[in-house]
Amino acid sequence: MKKILIVLFVAMMAASCNTSKKASHNSTTGNATTVSEADRDGTSYEKAIVIQEKTESTGVDAEYAWLKEHYPGYKMKQQSLTNQNGKPYDLIEIVTAQGKEMTIYFDISNFFGKW
Repeated sequence: MKKILIVLFVAMMAASCNTSKKASHNSTTGNATTVSEADRDGTSYEKAIVIQEKTESTGVDAEYAWLKEHYPGYKMKQQSLTNQNGKPYDLIEIVTAQGKEMTIYFDISNFFGKW
């Protein structure tokens, strides 16, 4: 059951992405930085994909839809929930269709804990 909820959570997050600029906190320097939507590739906390869904079920669906769109043919290795600077993040480790191992960061603060 827990695995199903996690899968749903990730897929929901991928369905919608934030299209405006967001300020994020740079954990290395402690400075606030502005990251444009174009720079949000999910490769770090600072460049996390922001999921705009409002419930966990739609948020997880959005995560998986984003992965499918940006990494067709990927295989999921592992998923974990983390907290960075007071915000929840979903980290999804994948292997791309080309065999590259990656961790994709999703900012799930808009829906985490909301049914």
